[in-house]
Amino acid sequence: MKSILIGICAAFFFAFTFVLNASMELSGGSWIWSASLRYIFMVPFLLCIVIMRKNLRPLLNEMRKQPGKWILWSFVGFGLFYAPLCFASAYSPGWLIAGTWQITIISGALLAPLFFETIHTKNGPLQIRGKIPFRGLIMSLIILLGIGVMQLEQAKQLSFENLLLGVVPILIASFAYPLGNRKMMDVSEGRIDAYQRVLGMTLASLPFWLLLSCYGLFTVGLPSGGQSLQSLLVALFSGVIATVLFFMATDMVRGNMQKLAAVEATQSIEVVFALAGELIILSIPLPSPLSTVGIFIVIFGMILHSFVSNKRVESHFNQSVNLN
Repeated sequence: MKSILIGICAAFFFAFTFVLNASMELSGGSWIWSASLRYIFMVPFLLCIVIMRKNLRPLLNEMRKQPGKWILWSFVGFGLFYAPLCFASAYSPGWLIAGTWQITIISGALLAPLFFETIHTKNGPLQIRGKIPFRGLIMSLIILLGIGVMQLEQAKQLSFENLLLGVVPILIASFAYPLGNRKMMDVSEGRIDAYQRVLGMTLASLPFWLLLSCYGLFTVGLPSGGQSLQSLLVALFSGVIATVLFFMATDMVRGNMQKLAAVEATQSIEVVFALAGELIILSIPLPSPLSTVGIFIVIFGMILHSFVSNKRVESHFNQSVNLN
């Protein structure tokens, strides 16, 4: 339950991403700077935290062991996650992106066979390949239905091309984020904490963000002061606070695909936080009744998904006890 509560807190701070990215887009800022500045600005915050905790040297030693894997999975987990998400903000409002982003719950479930989970037996821990949680996946289809209802309303106002440009990047991001996060948990094997892992992945993904910044410099010019300030806030609220909270929650259930899926499902509440933020900060009009129905379907699907996941966790635990 503690990991679920931490996951919901992470969702609150993650929502700042969607609200502030929408604000930057409305003010004419480029998605290139919205994406790259967030991770560049995250570095000093995270460095201070890790240094104060006297954990920088162990992190650097850990990164030296497998630099290739750190760079690869940090690029997947951060680069292929956030750049497409910012790109999509040019075509959809923040609350709609937050709602569509919940497809990551389904994406995360489909990734289960790529990883191993631990069952404790009388002969010691046993590693078995993860299985797709089909019962949870069926519940996830309710979330997908809610997303479809929300996008249906948007489809009436956009061309098919613009709709694709708002959805396909989010689909890519929905697979990249859980894949990169889980792979890095496998690489580090619990030897570093959440703060170290976020800093390590940020440092390892910096080459990509610096290249993207150079591209932005030559194509759209320097970012405005307002965009830089808002990117700084995204870096603090979403990049540091939310990411660390989310990584803490996933670390707590590392090795259990069912509990991990339940934690990842908490992120669907982002759509409510994002909508509230845009209503208060950006004074956007209220979503249509159809879109509102879609939002509630997404939330209902998240609750059912968590319930089914917890049931499977209990069954999984009983199976482990019987093996003992």
